[in-house]
Amino acid sequence: MDIEIFEHEALMAAAAARSGAAALGAALARDGTATILLATGTSQFKMLEALVAMEGIDWPKVTVFHLDEYIGLPATHPASFRRYLKERVDDRLPGLGAFHYVNGDAADPEAEAGRLGRLIRRHPAAVGFIGIGENGHLAFNDPPADFATDEPFIVVTLDKACRRQQMGEGWFPTLDDVPARAISMSIRQILAARTLIVTVPDARKAAAVKNAVEGPVDARCPASILQIHGDCRLFLDQGAASLLGRRG
Repeated sequence: MDIEIFEHEALMAAAAARSGAAALGAALARDGTATILLATGTSQFKMLEALVAMEGIDWPKVTVFHLDEYIGLPATHPASFRRYLKERVDDRLPGLGAFHYVNGDAADPEAEAGRLGRLIRRHPAAVGFIGIGENGHLAFNDPPADFATDEPFIVVTLDKACRRQQMGEGWFPTLDDVPARAISMSIRQILAARTLIVTVPDARKAAAVKNAVEGPVDARCPASILQIHGDCRLFLDQGAASLLGRRG
């Protein structure tokens, strides 16, 4: 795991976007097309802004999948991850090759997970742009995460810490308003991305970062699985890195 720590979130986000853009450019040069994975949440605002502003990316040759979506939430809801990514990415890249959205209000969530799984098996990911939750989750794989399933997308139940984070970030007015279930990309599917760009700002993520980087690989901290990935690049600001032991 390659770790870089920055004084300010803006510097961290710009560096993460540059690193991800370079990995994406290499994939496009090698294969002619490329698939990327995108996370959401407040931690990704600045990184995504920097990424879509990057020059030289052949976006018409890029396919996008996002990591997760609440079950039962319409795409028009302010907290919908489809809306988040449509406004911040899809609408700003009119020439984008394809964007495969997770339909959280599908009548049959299991069938929707299966549909996405069949799609992504045809599009191996070159780069995953992801974050780490306050409870250590990756996507909506809350602890104890399922490290074993080979299904690319799964239906999950959100734990209280995860739901409290969503409320705390201002997406929902009360805890009861946060949906209890979601469709999430699985741990193994996230790890299948050739390169992972992990962007984590804010001191409220510091304990999760410490457990992910310095703790054992354990389903109780899902992000600890990143330790086994061959090309995982972790970008932190000072707050997120504040509990790490002295490095170097």
